[in-house]
Amino acid sequence: MGEGGTAGGHVSDLAATVREPRWVEHVIWWQVYPLGFVGAEPATEPATETVRHRLDQIAGWLDYAVELGASGMALGPVFASGTHGYDTVDHYRIDPRLGDAGDFARLIRAAHDRGLRVLLDGVFNHVGRDFPAFRRVRELGPSAPEAHWFRLTWPEDAGPGTEPEYVTFEGHHGLVALDHAQPAVADYVTDVMSHWLAAGADGWRLDAAYAVPPRFWAEVLPRVRAKHPEAYFVGEVIHGDYRQIVLDATLDSVTQYELWKAIWSSLNDRNLFELAWALDRHNALLDTFVPLTFVGNHDVTRIASALTDPRHLPHALAVLLTVGGTPSIYYGDERAFHGVKEHRAGGDDAIRPAFPAEGPSGLAPYGRPVFRLHQDLIGLRRRHPWLHRARTRPLHLANRLLALEVTCGEHRLVTALNLDDDPAELEIPGVDRVLAGDAAVHDQGTPAARVTLPAHGWAVLADRDPLSRAG
Repeated sequence: MGEGGTAGGHVSDLAATVREPRWVEHVIWWQVYPLGFVGAEPATEPATETVRHRLDQIAGWLDYAVELGASGMALGPVFASGTHGYDTVDHYRIDPRLGDAGDFARLIRAAHDRGLRVLLDGVFNHVGRDFPAFRRVRELGPSAPEAHWFRLTWPEDAGPGTEPEYVTFEGHHGLVALDHAQPAVADYVTDVMSHWLAAGADGWRLDAAYAVPPRFWAEVLPRVRAKHPEAYFVGEVIHGDYRQIVLDATLDSVTQYELWKAIWSSLNDRNLFELAWALDRHNALLDTFVPLTFVGNHDVTRIASALTDPRHLPHALAVLLTVGGTPSIYYGDERAFHGVKEHRAGGDDAIRPAFPAEGPSGLAPYGRPVFRLHQDLIGLRRRHPWLHRARTRPLHLANRLLALEVTCGEHRLVTALNLDDDPAELEIPGVDRVLAGDAAVHDQGTPAARVTLPAHGWAVLADRDPLSRAG
């Protein structure tokens, strides 16, 4: 139970403050898209559905995740589906391209043995066309027992074998939208969530949460929390009023796409005013809940490809890992993988690649420096868990120069970014040491302290021994 919270670590919406489970404060997710990670076939084999025991491949990378510094693994879809995992056909069965329930249980045990939490990806806005309830609709017509689960339009004199028109997810014919006004759908989703939490999962990422009425989540999530009070629920939300969505839906968090965009866009445009503006809005969100922060995921161009100047990759990571939020690292980003998202069939393939089946030894060595950078910044964050709820304010702000004060109570760090071709000198009173990055500090620890950043340099600075500020 979170401090000051009710069952499940939550308080009333009237308090306008979300009390997430306490363990989330210490989580740094390593996000994996399983079907891509293991090199699974692009579609299932409906005739045989041969089980390929590939979840063990992911288990073989858990020590790598620990070495990186992650304390949780966020899994993409693992349930039986037709193609990419987001066209679910059976929420109670592991996708045969990945394995079976036994493989999943071993993965959960192996993760927990290493102190890694596990977040599952729940696709509850829509299902695949071969979802059994919808298959019965296609076979039996309007008399199908689950016809009310979907938003259907029937032709006149419809009977068995008649296929209705149906609401889809964003126009995708293979993704059939559920009717979230139906109690049977709420019961089904509640049971699925509870089933896998009982099997050892620690929480859920709710895919396309923005497309589901918040009142549906507000009905389902309290029922799930009643059985699993320490579960964590984060909704995929791209646009809109993040705060109000969290409160109305009773979520713990949502994805912070606004900050994601501002990070790479401000670095590319050398317009750090955009980043400062987004962080000001981010501060306001932190008054209510802690967003899930990221610079890459399974749906967007990789950060190493998004940045026009590779010298600014450390700047993006420094922001991600020193501002408030629950950070997530997308697999491969820690090695500066490249990949461009394309809006076409197969356009996600480049950002969802296979990792070497033989394990970390199969990775190319040239990604090691970026891996080490991630380790350094993740280690810094884990030594300063107060950063989870930290607020920021600019001490110096120009198009190409930003000194960002990061505080929570008496704790303080400063993240400084220089996007210019020339060195920069800043007055930052009180700082006396560099925790990460490259900078020179003059008159350390005094009101006249100055910091020199090299061209395209960055640094995280402290005003006293960082160990004295940990916790």
